[in-house]
Amino acid sequence: MLVSLLVGYLCGSIPFGLILTRMAGLGDVRSIGSGNIGATNVLRTGNKKLAALTLLLDALKGTVAVLAARYVIGMEAALIAGLAAFLGHLYPVWLKFKGGKGVATYLGVLLGLAPLIVLVFAAIWLGMAKLFRYSSLAALTAAVAVPIALYLYGRPEVASLFVVMSVITILKHHQNISRLLSGTEGRIGDKG
Repeated sequence: MLVSLLVGYLCGSIPFGLILTRMAGLGDVRSIGSGNIGATNVLRTGNKKLAALTLLLDALKGTVAVLAARYVIGMEAALIAGLAAFLGHLYPVWLKFKGGKGVATYLGVLLGLAPLIVLVFAAIWLGMAKLFRYSSLAALTAAVAVPIALYLYGRPEVASLFVVMSVITILKHHQNISRLLSGTEGRIGDKG
């Protein structure tokens, strides 16, 4: 299980948003917008393709960690690897433990453990994003719905993991929640 924890964490801690923006000559993504390394902040560079690639890679690091652990060791190891990958994105050793908010990695872990529930996440995220244009609000709403959907789907062990991950997601978005309440949160597509 320690191997699952370590491999999951190291997978999750790869800062794709930072790597990709630097490789594209856009500098340090942490110097703009929210200061985070995730896809939403990469989108603020104006490069939609780079933001989409960041989203994909940040998700896949969660999926790869889960599937590798599940295939090699089993389901309990997959749950541990998934949580570790999520925490790796939030607190990457390479960036002095200052990472992103983990939504893409959360989604990737979900894809590895309960692929059908990704559709629930996606439908809620897309609907909220289209209605309100706030990535944070869309993510928070989807994060609240996922554990419920997993429980109703008959996956209580995965639902328990996602209760923990959803609480962490909400806590990581505390500044976004404050800005949403004060009307100062940046909308999807805004630069800077």
